[in-house]
Amino acid sequence: MALVTWNVNSLKVRLAHLQSLLEVHAPSIVCLQETKTEDQTFPKEDIERLGYSVIYHGQKAYNGVAILSLEKMSDVHYGIPNFQDAQARVIAATSAEGVRVINVYVPNGDSTESEKFQYKLNWLRAFVDYARQEVKSYSSLAILGDFNIAPKENDVYDAEAFREKVLCTAQERDLFQELLSLDLHDSLDGFLDENDRFTWWDYRMNAFRRKLGLRIDHILMSKNTRKECTSVEVLKSFRKLERPSDHAPVIAKFN
Repeated sequence: MALVTWNVNSLKVRLAHLQSLLEVHAPSIVCLQETKTEDQTFPKEDIERLGYSVIYHGQKAYNGVAILSLEKMSDVHYGIPNFQDAQARVIAATSAEGVRVINVYVPNGDSTESEKFQYKLNWLRAFVDYARQEVKSYSSLAILGDFNIAPKENDVYDAEAFREKVLCTAQERDLFQELLSLDLHDSLDGFLDENDRFTWWDYRMNAFRRKLGLRIDHILMSKNTRKECTSVEVLKSFRKLERPSDHAPVIAKFN
């Protein structure tokens, strides 16, 4: 089994890249973020022709999440329970193997002085509370997505330049650590070394070639899921394609 998380930054633009990912790596489950696609225009038939079933939760021009799977998933849930939010940022479902998969696109936060940052903190607080209940309900669980948090100093190409900036503030990192305290494992941190841990590179400043990246895409696993995981890899080749997403896919493989 293999799980993938990928912020595609517009599914319409990156549909051919997604097809390549599915054909080359044949993952069991793919979690997409920032599809930027309304439900009524989601390319469901195109994905089904590639052999995948798909569930999705979208909105026009912004946000949007989707889960692709080789086998149909069940117990589908959209959004964070008891949290009023018009933005399409969370979708959860259970795989045929019994793994609860939560696909998440955390708000960016814009800047620490903005209202968007307070929205992000409130959103994360609600998501942590939601995850706490899901961990109790499912013995095998994986939370995948674009968290818009670089949890550690070595998750940023220049830790000093990003100190207490959005994505790297103490408040954001504390909430990420609270997620991990639910007995979840940060699989990228466990498998990737210092040179291969970045998942996002700005389109500007020739950032990818200069290795000016951040690790903000994550795969968190419960103990039962983590013990079956054999490898985690950032698929950087997809960042080199023509008109790429600014994020690279991350793939976790299991026994």
